[in-house]
Amino acid sequence: MTTVTASTPTPPHAPSPARPTQHSPAGPTLGPARPRRALDWRLRFGALSLIWGFSFLLIKVGTGGYAPFQVTFGRLAFGTAVLAVAMAVKRERLPRGARTWAHLTVSAFLLNALPFSLFAYAELTIPSTLAGICNATSPLWGMALSLVALSEDRPTRLRVAGLGLGFLGVLTVLGAWQGFHGLDARGTTLALLASLSYPVGWIYLRRTLAATGSSALSMTGAQLFLATLQLAVVTPLFTTFPARFPLLPLLATAALGALGTGLALLIQYGLVAEVGPTTAQMVTYFIPVIATAAGVALLDEPLNWSTPVGAAIVLAGAALTQVRGRS
Repeated sequence: MTTVTASTPTPPHAPSPARPTQHSPAGPTLGPARPRRALDWRLRFGALSLIWGFSFLLIKVGTGGYAPFQVTFGRLAFGTAVLAVAMAVKRERLPRGARTWAHLTVSAFLLNALPFSLFAYAELTIPSTLAGICNATSPLWGMALSLVALSEDRPTRLRVAGLGLGFLGVLTVLGAWQGFHGLDARGTTLALLASLSYPVGWIYLRRTLAATGSSALSMTGAQLFLATLQLAVVTPLFTTFPARFPLLPLLATAALGALGTGLALLIQYGLVAEVGPTTAQMVTYFIPVIATAAGVALLDEPLNWSTPVGAAIVLAGAALTQVRGRS
């Protein structure tokens, strides 16, 4: 659901050795230079924005019929299946080396298993609109962490101002002046922790898997596969096998995995290869807008004036954190 840039992470997913993008509902992705695609990149950019924007609605619908861990497991399984097909078509091999797989296990937890599960649990008690806006704080968390963890990422006054503005926007969304009245603190905290997990995972990737020699698709496929295994172990321990299988939540979970995870990652790293991470990362700023519109229009979720105003402030702050000084 977010993407990750050289200085900021997001939704959401996949690792790769060269330069990272931003994230999404998944992790950083990279890709070698590729020829232009038949479908214009602007159309693919719009499709990616819609897919990740609607992901929060799909999570809400999925958790209406299944336990959060079950929704996350289904999401990862369907997403892995899509990438497995793509790897077979392109004749890509999985990465090699015990060290690489050990680091991918950690990144799979931080960029997929953990944030996907946290968002699923959060949406049991908070609207999908709020979850989408919380996801937009990933670039803010990313810049704050990179100032500490990445020595080459120096702060500027403008970027620090953006960080402060962004978190002011978060307080506006949450209605801090009202004492957070009517806000589910647990669900909101889980959603914010999910958005924090993305940049933590991205920084870990950057420090450990920056030069493996494997392709973006190969690394992404391996990472999602490992996250699926993690959920396959956890899910039976905390949930019981469903007595029935409601169709609409099942379809929502399948779409969340096949489209919101598998296909979205393929689109994302294709965009990064064609137009670069700076342009591709701009999808992050459309996700909360689409998530809010979808939640209000299709789920009849309430919308107070502070939600869109706060979201706009968050996005403005996040945009400022991406401004870099001249070399």
